[in-house]
Amino acid sequence: MSQRYLRSGIFLAPFHDLVENPTLALQRDMELLEHLDRLNYSEAWIGEHHSSGFEIIASPEMFIAAAAERTRHIRLGTGVVSLPYHNPFILADRMVQLDHMTRGRAMFGVGPGALVQDAYRIGIDAGDQRRRMNESLDVLVKLLQGETVNEQTDWYHLRDARLQLPCYTRPIMEMAVAASRSPAGALAAGRHGIGMLSIGGTSPDAMKHHANNWGLYEETARANGHTPDRNKWRLVTLFHVAETREKARENVKHGIGPFRDYFSNISTFPIVPPDAGDPYEFLTKSGSACIGTPDDAIAYIERLLEGSGGFGGILELAHNWADWNETKRSYELMARYVHPHFQGSRELRRASYDYAGAHHDVFFSQQAGAVHAEIDKLAAKKRAAAAE
Repeated sequence: MSQRYLRSGIFLAPFHDLVENPTLALQRDMELLEHLDRLNYSEAWIGEHHSSGFEIIASPEMFIAAAAERTRHIRLGTGVVSLPYHNPFILADRMVQLDHMTRGRAMFGVGPGALVQDAYRIGIDAGDQRRRMNESLDVLVKLLQGETVNEQTDWYHLRDARLQLPCYTRPIMEMAVAASRSPAGALAAGRHGIGMLSIGGTSPDAMKHHANNWGLYEETARANGHTPDRNKWRLVTLFHVAETREKARENVKHGIGPFRDYFSNISTFPIVPPDAGDPYEFLTKSGSACIGTPDDAIAYIERLLEGSGGFGGILELAHNWADWNETKRSYELMARYVHPHFQGSRELRRASYDYAGAHHDVFFSQQAGAVHAEIDKLAAKKRAAAAE
């Protein structure tokens, strides 16, 4: 079941092997966004992480501000800001500034914080993260809508808090909440009628959780006076494509090992469990990733659409499984051959081509007749001139 129009994008944590030069790694992340902008990707979401050494962007807002000056079309979202780490008034003010600086290309993705290590380092208990996310999100939405907030909790105190600027995007900038297997993100997104970013894998088992979360979203949205819209649902998954399956498998040998090690030993997300063994075999056989050709990617997305009931955006979890050139080539193949299948950009061309082919004999005959008429006309003119 192909859905029209399916937005394309990436979710850039980012992931960088410990042997890499971090300065050059950040530069390459920026170059990736420039590359995707040229390839007509719809959007990119940039993460916030502060520890563990593998995901090295600490301020997505800062990265987005720089990327906005180097790109023209691609939309840029925080993917995501960890709400428990920030005072909601100051965060709202920064995001509104970013909305103006990008002329509406910025998006505001939020979550409780993916790495427990980050929360631990600033004295936040993991059990408080989702509560704090909900408290902050309720305030953020009010502030972005221009309301004045007076509220005190155990971690912030707001007095007559009101933003000094409205959002550039009206009525407010686009927002989304990260949702994994916990229902917290879906409930928070549904309560405010904003978008949902489903992360945490796309195996058949993971898709059941995502579909259940969307059901919670719909139920909660309606209970709060919002109309559920599947176009606001984005699904994060894993791809690497090449001209052949064999080449794709060979390409990912470059960096899939460190990726597996990070998710097995450090990250609390269950994308690759500790007992996974060969990461290629696990990811492909479990249905958690597509490593193959553009046709394989189309079939994979079709399965996700079928299993979920439909969503509005497919986000590739950015990684460095392949070297830089083959990574860029994978995104190019996705843009050239996969995205058009889900965006309806080739159908009119095909219809025009097929119509011309079906009437080829007629048009050929008409063209030949017109040419012969001109030849006969010239011959008659020459005969008339010779007779004078």
